[in-house]
Amino acid sequence: MIISTHINAREGSAPDVDEALCMRLRDLALVDLDALTVGLDGARGQEIAGAYADDVADALREARGRLAALRKELAGPDPLNVLDLTSRQRASDAGHAGADRVRDRLVAQAEASRAFARLAGLTAGLAGKLFEADRRR
Repeated sequence: MIISTHINAREGSAPDVDEALCMRLRDLALVDLDALTVGLDGARGQEIAGAYADDVADALREARGRLAALRKELAGPDPLNVLDLTSRQRASDAGHAGADRVRDRLVAQAEASRAFARLAGLTAGLAGKLFEADRRR
């Protein structure tokens, strides 16, 4: 059994839903195609490069789907549209509940933004590897 812990992880917090995908993207980015195919004849080297390209493409497709889902989380009405309300409306009892909604929405957007940035950064570095592996097929 392998147990993974994160530095600064809060006890009882939800597990990172993107961790497995991020680890896969990082692992694929570490592959040196030259080292992977060294000593292989042309056909076997092309086969290995093709298998690697297929794996990278699959990981990038998975990342693409997750990035699209995160984009949807960021979409929607502006949580700070409460600034368009009058001060009397914001000061009402309903305004207090609105403050909680605004805070929750901004926190959710911040978390989605961080996840998006992390995945986008990992996929950006891997896209070039896909092109390189495809050239070697």
